[in-house]
Amino acid sequence: MHSEDLPAQDRTYSADELAAVSGLPRRTIRYYIQLGLVDRPVGETRAAHYGWQHLSRLLRIRELTEQGHSLEQIGRLLNGPAPEVRVGPAPGTISIQSRVHLAPGLALTIDPELANLSTEQMRVLARDVLGAYQRLTRQKDESSHARHEAEARPQAAGRNREGIP
Repeated sequence: MHSEDLPAQDRTYSADELAAVSGLPRRTIRYYIQLGLVDRPVGETRAAHYGWQHLSRLLRIRELTEQGHSLEQIGRLLNGPAPEVRVGPAPGTISIQSRVHLAPGLALTIDPELANLSTEQMRVLARDVLGAYQRLTRQKDESSHARHEAEARPQAAGRNREGIP
């Protein structure tokens, strides 16, 4: 069975065949691939081939360029808009925040709307963060105390009961 005899969705095209069928020069197809408008071919070098998805995409791009769309616009139309990255509120936005003071110089600031937290969830978070901070400082104090004791032992080992060496 020849490639031409296969149903359109199963058919594969060489670069030259794709150029001929789409009506676009090979160089243009390579450029569209480079821009990310069209997927790379399947396979490498001379064995590379294109499928109906490639052809369909190229025909749509050709149609949109003939309608006067720029390649940038076509990219947005075909790939959808870039996902919106929400870093924080827009400048000028008024927000109400809660501040939990954990220790001098240490506070937890929560914007419940941005964090999507209920009042009860905020209480739990604040309690858990405060507990974690207290455990951390307790561990620090305990390890510091243990270190001081360990440093004092060798000195005390060389002395008698009255503290005289």
